[in-house]
Amino acid sequence: MTTTDTVTTPAPGRRSSVVNNAVYENGVRIATPDSLHDTFDVLSKNPKALAWIGLYRPDTEELGELQREFGLHELAIEDAALGHQRPKLERYGDTVFMVLKAAKYDDADEEVDFGELHIFAGANFLITVRHSEGPDLSVVRRRMEKSPDALKEGTEAVLYGILDAVVDGYSPVVAGLSNDIDEIETQVFDGDPKVSRRIYLLNREVIEFERAVSPLTTIIKTLAAGFADGYVGETLEQYLRDVDDHVTQTKERVEEFRVLLRDILSVNAALVGQRQAEEAKALSEANNQQAVESRRIAGWAAILFAPSLIAGIYGMNFHFMPELSWVFGYPMALGFMALFMLILYIVFKRRGWL
Repeated sequence: MTTTDTVTTPAPGRRSSVVNNAVYENGVRIATPDSLHDTFDVLSKNPKALAWIGLYRPDTEELGELQREFGLHELAIEDAALGHQRPKLERYGDTVFMVLKAAKYDDADEEVDFGELHIFAGANFLITVRHSEGPDLSVVRRRMEKSPDALKEGTEAVLYGILDAVVDGYSPVVAGLSNDIDEIETQVFDGDPKVSRRIYLLNREVIEFERAVSPLTTIIKTLAAGFADGYVGETLEQYLRDVDDHVTQTKERVEEFRVLLRDILSVNAALVGQRQAEEAKALSEANNQQAVESRRIAGWAAILFAPSLIAGIYGMNFHFMPELSWVFGYPMALGFMALFMLILYIVFKRRGWL
């Protein structure tokens, strides 16, 4: 709720959800009623007037008053009371019920915050129902009041003004998403391990944003086809085409984002796989080098084992060892040591252990 909104006086013991309430005739505000009942009285006295009523989280009693006064359909009232509706435009006789999704990008959390807006429009009234802070419709009201010629067009012009404001609010969202995708591309090639989660979460926000934008094309075409009488002024029709162009551009950018994020995710998966393969290769090479060193050590250990065995036998100092008193005993022992070492060296060398 903004400080520029005008809160009407609630009934005793009841909180009023009316944040702005005005009646216009020939594009000029002729009354600012203090209650819904006063608004109904002004309309009854001015058949050509237009009431623009803004509600913020209304209760069922207030919606019931509006339903009885303007003949609103019970299904539309139920949707407005419950919220969580998809963007749509439905006709109930001479009344139009429209749901829009305003969007605001939270760059810190990389989330798209949506504000759901319900609009009832008839020949002499327009009712907006918000369940969240956005969008700020007081800006739209001030702009429309500065253009009496536009307000003369009736509820169609007000619907266009609200729709235009909602669509204009998509541009900062597109810019924020584009900036974050650029950052993600840098993260991917820098090898940031957290980037996969960021890609997934941002892709989810893009999908939600697409769900808010895509139905607007059908909504605009329905509005361009005419209101209750099937007629839309030429100027208003041109404005609707302009809004439709903006919606189309936004849809194209959103589709680009989805393709980019999908491709980035594929590239990231390929780079992760490449890095894992390189790490596995390096580990395999280290293991191979370790095996070579182990074989080399084992080979030299075996070569040194032969003379150690012979020296160990003669080091036992038994008295009955004929070689100890033989003149060639010592040279023979050294010769056997050298021979065994040479044979083992040749064998291990041929097998690549040394």
